[in-house]
Amino acid sequence: MKSRFYRPLSIACISPAYFPDICLFVKNNGNYILYKNHDRKFTEADRHRLERTNTEFLYVRSGDMDVVTEYLEQNLDTLLARTDIDSGAKGTILYQTAANYVTDVFDEPDKTADIIRCRSLIRHLMKYVAGHEDALKALQSITSQNYYIFTHSVQMAALMMLVHDRLFEISHDEMIDVGIGSLLHDVGLVFLSGDLLNKPDALAAIEYHKVKQHARKGYEHLKSAGTLGEVSLTIVRHHHEKFDGSGYPSGLKGDDIPRSAQLAALCDTYCAMTTERPKHNALPKSEALRIMGEEVGSTFSPELFKRFEAIVTGRAETA
Repeated sequence: MKSRFYRPLSIACISPAYFPDICLFVKNNGNYILYKNHDRKFTEADRHRLERTNTEFLYVRSGDMDVVTEYLEQNLDTLLARTDIDSGAKGTILYQTAANYVTDVFDEPDKTADIIRCRSLIRHLMKYVAGHEDALKALQSITSQNYYIFTHSVQMAALMMLVHDRLFEISHDEMIDVGIGSLLHDVGLVFLSGDLLNKPDALAAIEYHKVKQHARKGYEHLKSAGTLGEVSLTIVRHHHEKFDGSGYPSGLKGDDIPRSAQLAALCDTYCAMTTERPKHNALPKSEALRIMGEEVGSTFSPELFKRFEAIVTGRAETA
């Protein structure tokens, strides 16, 4: 049984009182083994048993993800209000719910028009990252699981809002737009072939040219939906611009690149480098920052990189 047919679900996300009647699986040596059939309830005894064996995730069939996503979004307030789990578990619930939303959008791009769902998730995420000092650690909650693009999008959104919260005094509405644009920044990838995205070898020049089109394609798709603000659209369109003008799609240079897009480039790169990916091992924070530092002046603004580095190393002062 191949992993693409299953999606991970944190144990913290499963509330016996509300969880839908679907099958749950455990993963053992790469195989997915039935843990609970659809006609049996998940119980507190199940939770305690799994906790004793240090099982953090169960798995659901990909065909059941619509039901799981609906359950999580409808019960998110209740799940986050629980007093029997810690803030790290609540972060996992929140990031999982947001990742499921991004998965939904990638499966059906027209669902980006349902911006109410996205705004609700971003409000919860914004509240979490602003209210928890360990928010950066919590960003790693679900990234070891096998759907990198989706968890990366959630990481990026959380880090973008954390950076904006620490460094700038922006309005609540602008922060929401920052979060939405970051969550959907890679949506243009859905218009590329799966073979291209999953290719294990280096891309040929023509293939790389096609991949580079994802920023423009994502921007055009979201703009046509007519539901996103300019800050969100700017992040989607320009998060691959470089400070020296060698980026894409517009080749903008220096401070002609909007601030939100410059910060998106920093957050996108940092999250990608510090997360396990199909082709790359995660780097330690210090090594990622060292490598990014070598790109200051070419890829990144010297001033913004300095302030960003202070955030992720815990040396920044709030705005």
